[in-house]
Amino acid sequence: MIIVTSGAAYLDMDAYAGCIAYAEWLNLRGQPAQALSSAPLNESIPRQLRSALKGLDAPGPASRDDVFVLVDVSNHLHLDPLVDLARVVEVIDHHPGFEGFWAERLGPRADIRRIGAACTQVYERWRDSGLLAQMSRDSAQLLAAGILDNTLNFTARICTDADRQAYAMLARHAGLDEQWPACYFDQCQRQIEEQLEQALHKDLKVLGEESNLPRRFAQLTLWNADRLLRQQRPLIEKVLGQWGDDWLLNLISLGEGRSYLLSGGAASAQKLDRLLECPAVNGLHCLDRPILRKELLRMGLAWQAPMTPR
Repeated sequence: MIIVTSGAAYLDMDAYAGCIAYAEWLNLRGQPAQALSSAPLNESIPRQLRSALKGLDAPGPASRDDVFVLVDVSNHLHLDPLVDLARVVEVIDHHPGFEGFWAERLGPRADIRRIGAACTQVYERWRDSGLLAQMSRDSAQLLAAGILDNTLNFTARICTDADRQAYAMLARHAGLDEQWPACYFDQCQRQIEEQLEQALHKDLKVLGEESNLPRRFAQLTLWNADRLLRQQRPLIEKVLGQWGDDWLLNLISLGEGRSYLLSGGAASAQKLDRLLECPAVNGLHCLDRPILRKELLRMGLAWQAPMTPR
């Protein structure tokens, strides 16, 4: 059995949809597969889609013959606990930092590249195999949502023409109209506002020093973040500050066309100051465009401390 899974901390729509649609593709090609995860689902997967569309498979008995495909994750330190690292046979991801680790182990079966969404990579498997017409409408809708979420409704700099083309084909296949993206993001925001503390925990990543970013980095994608920030900033600071001051929250506000980067302390704000053109005001960087965590991570990994003159 091929187990298609993702990371340990949480599943976002990109990982959730990618696992489900890739397992469907494998099964259609005669390769028994299941989409499984033990991680909680975050608020990019609204209840309406969870209940209306197909979801993850019910886990069956574990077998020593099972192999693993990873979707939307390549950090081998943060894999779903069900994964046996030695039996990973394929990686489909777009996060930087671990390309060399997997290239050495899997060669071309490690598809880690700069693209907006892992769902686009999964879509391309369907397209290139000539099986796109046989994709279920559920998988098409889920993949479309994953692309919307990860490209910030096509506003993120990481978004590519491949993402736009994939969404157009998937939306046509699933019968999605022009109002569907706004409806999707509205569902996500309403769910976040109902359980803000849980949402912050579910989309929280712990980064290493090499990232040159705050240690803990949370991210929420909203349609309008201004009201949430004004009303809930004390709660946000309490939740993310329980481990100390070295934290960052990226509030992506698609309806406003910007990102609010709220940092926990002066040192965290300074880490952002050296990467961004706009300085922090009262611990808050306001960018004039939406930005994704993975884009900030790329910037942090590429940053080099200025040389000290001798």
